[in-house]
Amino acid sequence: MSDSHSGENAGSGVSADAVREFLLGLQNSICSGLESLDGKSRFQEDSWQRERGGSGITRVISDGNVFEKGGVNFSHVFGDSLPPSASATRPEMAGRSFQAMGVSLVIHPSNPFVPTSHANFRFFIAEKPGEAPVWWFGGGYDLTPYYGNEDDCRHWHQVAKTSCEPFGDELYPRFKKECDEYFYLPHRKETRGIGGLFFDDFNETGFDKSFEMVRTIANSYIKAYGPIVEARKGLSFNESQKQFQRYRRGRYVEFNLVYDRGTLFGLQSGLGRVESILMSLPPEVRWVYDWHPEPGSEEERLYTDFLRPRDWV
Repeated sequence: MSDSHSGENAGSGVSADAVREFLLGLQNSICSGLESLDGKSRFQEDSWQRERGGSGITRVISDGNVFEKGGVNFSHVFGDSLPPSASATRPEMAGRSFQAMGVSLVIHPSNPFVPTSHANFRFFIAEKPGEAPVWWFGGGYDLTPYYGNEDDCRHWHQVAKTSCEPFGDELYPRFKKECDEYFYLPHRKETRGIGGLFFDDFNETGFDKSFEMVRTIANSYIKAYGPIVEARKGLSFNESQKQFQRYRRGRYVEFNLVYDRGTLFGLQSGLGRVESILMSLPPEVRWVYDWHPEPGSEEERLYTDFLRPRDWV
């Protein structure tokens, strides 16, 4: 990375280097936690670098005791100007150099009773000589069960709420609402899962406080997910339940390829690495024409009781 895309922004108190260091450490700690939960497989690492435009570290786990496939990626991309698709709605960004960095992860367990989880924590900064930088944080985490469990949902949301509380009582309900609204498939008229936290363009508390909030939320991810994995990973399941998991994974694919902002930015900007961007897709998926669950079944209960916004805590 060239000197023009590193360091602390003079006079602004905004440190891209500090964020980068934290994100690299976050990737390490999350991978260690997930390896402990799996007990068998370890993450395989693929470091990549472009001659111009950025670098990253892709880590993938597969065929484990618990995790069928998962990825925990760090990326750092930069450029002299944003693509027109990014600056069209933000004219103040035109003519600015930029950096975008983040850790993004998706974990697809083998057992249908263990939910899929997703988390993403990112930082964006756009700079122009003689002007204050434009920057923000984004991220959060969400849970996608295949078979609903109320205890799991309450635990997930309680950890999320607790991580937000030091920064204001209004943040958890606000971020929860944004998560419910963001992870929604309009063409299906259903949420992707049971939500969690989501925020974007967040800079309202200044760099130091905003960064502290992001660190606290990010470090709570394993606290939220780990106990759920431990409680469900040993449950027995049958082929019908596995097929339902594969069917529901199709919703994950649909959302990521049609609506997810990070995926679309990576693919449309040409700065992302396609293999790393698409590592979020599950290994086995089914689409079944006009399928409906049996009335009164646990599969139907997922739709009626879980795939809609609820107050869990």
